[in-house]
Amino acid sequence: MQSPNIKKNDRREITGWLAYDWANSAFYTTVVSVLAGPYLTALAQEDVGKGGTVISLGPIGSVTSDNLFTSTLGISVFLQVFMLPVLGSIADFTPWKKRMMALFCYTGVIAGSLLFLVQGTNYLWGCLFLLIGNICFAATNVFYNSFLIDITSEDMRDRISSYGYAAGYLGGLVMLFANLALINFGESIGIDKGYAVRLSMLMASLWWGLFGIVAFYLIRSRKPERERNGRNLVKIGFVEVWRTLKELAGLKYTLMFLIAYLFYNDGIQTVILNSSVFLSQELFVSKGLESDPSFLLGIFVVAQIAALIGALVFERFSRFIGTKPTIIVCLAIWSGIVVFAYGFLETHFQAWIMATFIGLVLGSTQALSRSLFSQMIPKSRESAFFGIYEISEKGTSWIGNLTFAVVVGITGSYRSAILALIVFFVGGMIILIFTNTKKAIHEAGNLTPEEAAKLE
Repeated sequence: MQSPNIKKNDRREITGWLAYDWANSAFYTTVVSVLAGPYLTALAQEDVGKGGTVISLGPIGSVTSDNLFTSTLGISVFLQVFMLPVLGSIADFTPWKKRMMALFCYTGVIAGSLLFLVQGTNYLWGCLFLLIGNICFAATNVFYNSFLIDITSEDMRDRISSYGYAAGYLGGLVMLFANLALINFGESIGIDKGYAVRLSMLMASLWWGLFGIVAFYLIRSRKPERERNGRNLVKIGFVEVWRTLKELAGLKYTLMFLIAYLFYNDGIQTVILNSSVFLSQELFVSKGLESDPSFLLGIFVVAQIAALIGALVFERFSRFIGTKPTIIVCLAIWSGIVVFAYGFLETHFQAWIMATFIGLVLGSTQALSRSLFSQMIPKSRESAFFGIYEISEKGTSWIGNLTFAVVVGITGSYRSAILALIVFFVGGMIILIFTNTKKAIHEAGNLTPEEAAKLE
């Protein structure tokens, strides 16, 4: 067990922390964002037809081949809403935060790897593996995000958070290039596209586990500042969730920021999680064409490159106009993106342009939001607060994903579903505009980055 007074801004630990984003982003990008949706949807549509019923839910409707993927993610996120805050609360009372992170990491790696076995009519097993993998991915991020506070001082947080996202996009980009090569040229060595997709999901899952070892080796455990006093950890988890919610209610502007974030990041995650299905259906299936996995991977390569650039450029931009105004600028661009997707997207070239804009504001919005929220958390409460924050972080869109699935189910239109997401961007932006972030930081008992820098 390590001392709680480990020096912050240690390069060794920061390297380990960055390595984890490099590791898990490959899984998120390749499996959750790009390949699993079109692959599982295609298997279901081959089995029951486009729009055919996969699971009947009686009077409340049914899960169809069209919304099977979004419904799967919706269920996984529904479970996360209850799990993640409890896990975060438990972590604040134990020295096992790193071990808990590793446990969920490698459970997710196993679930993701099992997607390799999914083909033909066993796509419901694929949905189960994806559900488990996505839950584990989100659970590890609760602990991972809270480590940002452990290893960095306030004045370094925007920078290191942005570097983390940049490392993730770079790692995801490397894996995407490997997947793109395998899917495009696999047939020349006797690998058909279906097998190449399954092998790509396996590779991304193993990448997550392999580079996760680096993170777990370099990041050091901390002794918790809060005493367990022999109490049952599960009981502590539920009691502390209630306490955290009560404490959050007393931190007016922290609560306002979190509500704003839950809105706009739900929109972001829904766009990312459903973009491959959206493009597949609108640019291929609706025109009587077979979906092209290599095109979808190429789109995400462009988005990853743009996201890497955007995470670094907007972090520097925020040094001049501030973190909150930079996020607002990004949200205005997000609103424009969904309007464009609804009313103007018709060609592959337009999809490349849209992917570039998505990438530029993707990493910057999330990195700066994570950094800003970390400054609004009372000391020794990091994991508990990030457990709530994670409800709408990477891969955990819930209301947005449900909205998308319902609109597709009612209208049969992916364009209408993508336009409906503008409510999340505009709503989140309005709430953020009225949030006094400086006061939120002070109410939590912390210093702003500028104040912290003056003390050094």
